[in-house]
Amino acid sequence: MGRLSYITRRLVKGLFVLLAIVILNFFLIRAAPGDPAQVMAGEAGASDEMFIEQLQERFGLNRPLHEQLFIYVKGIVTLDMGWSYRQDQSVASLIGQRLPATLLLTGTAFCISLMFGVLMGALAAARVGKWTDSLITTVALIFYATPLFWIALMAILLFSVYLGWLPGFGMVSVGAGYTGLAYIGDILAHLVLPALTLGLFYTAVYARMTRASMLEVMEMDYVKTAKAKGVAPGRITRVHVLRNALLPVITLAGIQAGQMIGGAVLTETVFAWPGIGRLMFDALLQRDYNLLLGIFFVSSAMVVLFNLITDLVYTFVDPRIEVS
Repeated sequence: MGRLSYITRRLVKGLFVLLAIVILNFFLIRAAPGDPAQVMAGEAGASDEMFIEQLQERFGLNRPLHEQLFIYVKGIVTLDMGWSYRQDQSVASLIGQRLPATLLLTGTAFCISLMFGVLMGALAAARVGKWTDSLITTVALIFYATPLFWIALMAILLFSVYLGWLPGFGMVSVGAGYTGLAYIGDILAHLVLPALTLGLFYTAVYARMTRASMLEVMEMDYVKTAKAKGVAPGRITRVHVLRNALLPVITLAGIQAGQMIGGAVLTETVFAWPGIGRLMFDALLQRDYNLLLGIFFVSSAMVVLFNLITDLVYTFVDPRIEVS
């Protein structure tokens, strides 16, 4: 009951946070320069005032701001995120088409970065002061400081253009007509470069965080007591040090897991990956208010959800933390 009550309270708080984000995003988007009606009229080659007024009336842009806000919030409550001006489709259907690709990319990058980051950080902490520690620290610092777009472009040039090992753009091979396992293999081949590129930065972050946290835990009295009792060094590292050192890593991972959803726009743009990050970039250029707000809402909901999951993971990693 304690855990269920805790989850319920956090969900209620999360809903209020989402409502505040929805309202804030609405005003921020409206405050940005540019009018969707003027953009569409300009691209259509008809910039007269009557045509612009017709477009504004069609999409409700001529209504008072508070009325637009009420309509939008009412739609969000009923899970109706509105209609895309430019794509002429519902926002929910557009996001639903692109979200699986983004979740596949960011989920793969997150798993890769967390697994290799913790492994490298633990190895560096176990061999602190040795050449292994220096190598891992240096490599992590390089990937942390290198711009993501530069890594992406170099990866395409090396592995796709020069070596020809992996495809550099898209999610599937156009016109290949793959089915079954061949289709899955084709998606995985396209996934390698963007997932590794996106995951390298976070791998460096987790490696440095794990190393610093483990070195701090190694100085604790209970670790020294375990060493004095003659407990095997491997068991000390796994059970006494790493498990307690993972708490700050889990905190950071929970925050960044949600941020990855909206932060993959650069990776998706460079690799032409058909996710919501690239969709958000196109919607921004086209001043597609409803589509932008829908993507922001989904990204915010992901952040709130991952924060809730992170708090629950705490109670399993460290039994001393009570949900009450």
